Amino acid sequence: MSFPKDRPRRLRLTPGIRRMVRETSLSVDDLIYPMFVVEGNGAKETVESMPGVFRFSADVLVKEAREVADLGIPAVLLFGIPDEKDPEGSSAYKRSGVVQVAVKTLKDALPDLVVITDVCLCEYTDHGHCGLIKNRGEVDNDATLELLARTALSHVRAGADMVAPSDMMDGRVGRIREALDESGYINVPIMSYAAKYCSNFYGPFREAAESAPQFGDRKSYQMDPPNVREAVREVVMDIGEGADIVMVKPALAYLDVISLVRDLVDCPVAAYNVSGEYSMVKAAAEKGWINESAVMMELLTSIKRAGADLILTYFAPDAARLIRKGEGF
Repeated sequence: MSFPKDRPRRLRLTPGIRRMVRETSLSVDDLIYPMFVVEGNGAKETVESMPGVFRFSADVLVKEAREVADLGIPAVLLFGIPDEKDPEGSSAYKRSGVVQVAVKTLKDALPDLVVITDVCLCEYTDHGHCGLIKNRGEVDNDATLELLARTALSHVRAGADMVAPSDMMDGRVGRIREALDESGYINVPIMSYAAKYCSNFYGPFREAAESAPQFGDRKSYQMDPPNVREAVREVVMDIGEGADIVMVKPALAYLDVISLVRDLVDCPVAAYNVSGEYSMVKAAAEKGWINESAVMMELLTSIKRAGADLILTYFAPDAARLIRKGEGF
């Protein structure tokens, strides 16, 4: 009887050997934790569709962010939910806005924590769209660019280390880069939501951020899910306009896009493990159908294996605890 000389199973027999030959390694340094901030004081509001996720006022946010930093997670991404909304989303770019206050509070308390801010108007407009609306109900791309630039600049003036435009308006990276450079912030990086798909996985986020469109949808400016060559065009365009990091969103249904983008570009690639992906795991775990920790780590590792350098995920604290204990796999 003959046996194959090449037996891959030899390298799977013990935990130590598996660790030695493991091809993909998930690190705490890969993680970015998205957080929601509201106005007021002493607030910690439950997000029903996202177990374990909350909306915090700036004072409580500091306490939570300190725990995140103590886990070694290098960065947070802030989304703001204002008390007042209007057609122009004016709360997005005012000096005393919810994100602006939160950024200053965080940086005063935790100067080494990288604070990234989401730049979009959907949380701030009363119609829930990511830009200004024309008479026919269409988003006015070019008029929106000026407000996005004002928003990004106001975040940086408050102390943000990086801005992340998520609106998917054409030309917004270039306009934001121009506004930052003209104001002397040439060293502030931009992480662009470059390939952001019009996905059905955003539902829980829209509850958390109170940002669901009040009419129509976002199919005219977010990407069509069946398309991948279009993602390449979007990524290349954003890099040409000055993006320092490009993002693919969502992550799990778009691992092929992450892989393609990683192969094509030299800059860091981020992927957003979005709310629906998070909530599905939580819901199945609550039913006892899956092992939450094991599935979480397998999914995050798949995103890293596809080529993401950075992973934005609501699992970040839980994943960091497991990684620090050496219990990833």
